[in-house]
Amino acid sequence: MALYRDEAVVLRTYKLAEADRIVVLFSRGRGKIRAVAKGVRRTRSKFGSRLEPGSIVQLQLYEGRNLDIITQAERVVAFTNLRANLDSYGRAALLLEIVDSSVEEGESNRALYKMLTGALRELERAGNPLVVPTFVAKFLVLEGVQPLVDACVRCGSANDLVAIQIHEGGVLCVNCPPGEPISDEARRALAHVFEGRVRHVLDATADTVAQELETIAAKLIEQHIERRLRSSAVLYEQLQEETNR
Repeated sequence: MALYRDEAVVLRTYKLAEADRIVVLFSRGRGKIRAVAKGVRRTRSKFGSRLEPGSIVQLQLYEGRNLDIITQAERVVAFTNLRANLDSYGRAALLLEIVDSSVEEGESNRALYKMLTGALRELERAGNPLVVPTFVAKFLVLEGVQPLVDACVRCGSANDLVAIQIHEGGVLCVNCPPGEPISDEARRALAHVFEGRVRHVLDATADTVAQELETIAAKLIEQHIERRLRSSAVLYEQLQEETNR
């Protein structure tokens, strides 16, 4: 078996036998990997706590026939602020589920790895709720399926763009109903991300637009991957509870 090292984000884990775990990783060099962490559920485990979902870790692994084997794990970023904030951790969980649901094992994607680790670091730094919609928008650009947001997807008009139709792949003008309402601020924020102005959106977009963008982003990504996201439902339930207090 070949020994190799790589940096990775822990996407999720699940139990194996009495003391082991299978760890699903998204690595910088090899893409998505499933690996066994032996004995990590024992209290004396050397690196069990380092392999929590959302952690960025430096790993040493042996290549296996079906599953690789983790022999060393060092945490690169602790993410103490992110884990202490329920909303931020919910957003991080949504990012992890998006990547886990949309990439195949063994396909390296350094651009997506950079996007994911950058988004997690931004959540750690500021807990900005716009991290999820900007990540989704950048991901759709990377996939080549971003929606049309600067002209009506039906008639081509660039005036009075007031709705978005997820299944048709873009916004609608006032003369082409029906669709879900979209504010001009949210539409322009998406356009800025598609143009590469992510930092501008994170720094300059009003908080009142963030929840609208999060809702739109969830629908866009679910349309793309053709499945519902569990983390999305949990996150927005938490946000709704806070809104109603």
